[in-house]
Amino acid sequence: MSPTTAQLIDRYSTAVPRYTSYPTAPHFHAGIDTATYANWLTALPDDATLSLYLHIPYCDRLCWFCGCHTKHTLRYEPVADYLVSLHREIDWVSRQLAGRGRITAIHLGGGSPTLLTPTDLLALKALLAERFTIAPDAEISIEIDPNDLDDGRYDAMAEFGLKRASLGVQDFDPVVQKAINRIQTFEQTAAVVEAMRSRGVRSVNLDLLYGLPFQTETGIARTIEQALSLQPDRAALFGYAHVPWMKPHQKMIHDASLPGRHARFAQAQLAAKMLVAGGMAPIGFDHFALPGDSLARAAATGQLRRNFQGYTDDAANALIGLGASAIGQLPQGYVQNITATGEYRKAVDGGSGAIARGVALTQDDRLRGHAIETLLCHFAIGPADLATFGAAGAALHEELLAMARVDKDGLLVLDGETVIVTDAGRPFIRTIAARLDAYLDLGTARHSIAV
Repeated sequence: MSPTTAQLIDRYSTAVPRYTSYPTAPHFHAGIDTATYANWLTALPDDATLSLYLHIPYCDRLCWFCGCHTKHTLRYEPVADYLVSLHREIDWVSRQLAGRGRITAIHLGGGSPTLLTPTDLLALKALLAERFTIAPDAEISIEIDPNDLDDGRYDAMAEFGLKRASLGVQDFDPVVQKAINRIQTFEQTAAVVEAMRSRGVRSVNLDLLYGLPFQTETGIARTIEQALSLQPDRAALFGYAHVPWMKPHQKMIHDASLPGRHARFAQAQLAAKMLVAGGMAPIGFDHFALPGDSLARAAATGQLRRNFQGYTDDAANALIGLGASAIGQLPQGYVQNITATGEYRKAVDGGSGAIARGVALTQDDRLRGHAIETLLCHFAIGPADLATFGAAGAALHEELLAMARVDKDGLLVLDGETVIVTDAGRPFIRTIAARLDAYLDLGTARHSIAV
C-alpha cells in the first residue's frame, strides 16, 4: 500500500451512513404513525407498482457478526405465532390499498426466512396472492441460510415462485467462521446453489464480508476463488460493521481480532479485483454482477437504484414493509414498524398497522436524496441530473462543483459541468456523499467506518 493510499484511508474512512435511505433511519421520528401510513397507502394510484418486503425476525442460530433485527429461537412455536400476526398485517395493508397497485417484486428477509415450514411458506404465498394483484413476472427473492434447508423447503420455495436466491457466505475459512459463530462449509453452500438451480431459480447471489475477525488477504482470496467456482450471478461485498453498542451480541467478537482500517481496505480491494477478474461487473461500491444480469443492465442504462436491500433494479413506485422492524418507502416518505416482536404483535392483533416511526420528505430531502443516490449509483452527477428541482437543484450543483474544485486528493474531477468520482475516490464514495447530508451533524447516531 502506497503512503498516499494510506493517507487517504486515514482521512476518509470516517464513520458515515450507508445511505440506503435519505434521511437515514436514525432521523425517523414518532411523529409519523399508523394513521399517517394509512393515508399514504390510500393515496397510492390505482396503477402503482409495489414491492413487498416481508421480515422474518427469527434465526435458529445467532451469528455474532449480524446487524439485523432478529432473535434466536430453538422452538418453532414463536415463529408460528409471529406468522399469525404477519398475516393480520397483510390483511390490514390490503384493506388500505383496497385493490390498488400491482406487486412487481416480493422479497423475504430476516433473520432466516428459510426457517418457515413448507406449509407456512405456501400459506403465506396464498394469502399474498389473495390480498394483492401479483404480476405474472414478479421478481420473487429470499435470503437463505444453508443450514435450514431440506427437500421440502426447496420444493416449497420453488412453488412459491422463487426466482432469485441470496445466500449468506461471509467467509469459508473455518477459523473466521468459528469466530463469528457461523459454521457453514463450502460443500453445504454448493449443494444449496445446485438445489436452487435444479428447481428453476435463475439467479443466485452470494453475500461476502471483509473486515471479519482473523480475516487475512490470503484467506479472502481463497474464499473468493471458492465463491467464483459456484458461478454466482451476483455478489455483494460488504464490510463488517462492528457496532456492539447497537448489537450487544457483537461483543462476542473481540476488538483485537479485527483487522484495522488499512487491512480492511486491502481486503476489499483484493476481493473486488478478483470478482471483476472472474467476469463480474462492479455495481456501485459493493455489488457485482454478471454482464447479462438485470442489475448490470440497470447500471449500464442508468436505471440502477438504491434502497434498504442495497443496490437494486427494482423500479416500483413504493416499497411496502411487512413484519416487525420492516421499513417501507412511499412517495411521501419512509415508515418503520415496531421492532420488538411482542409489541408488533399487539399492534397488528389489535386490528391496526404497527408503525413506530418514520419521516415525511421535504423538497430538500428529495433533492439531496436524489443527488446522494445518483453519486452512489453512477459516480457522476451533472446539471441534467438535478434539473427537475429548479433553482434548488442548480444551487446544489454549484455546491458539488465547489467540492470538486477544492479537492486536493484526486477523489473528484470535472468534465465540463459534470462532477465525476475518480477511481481513487470510489472506495470513499460514502464519505463524499455524506458532504451532501444536511442531517449528519444533527443527531447522536453512531455509524460504522466507510471502508
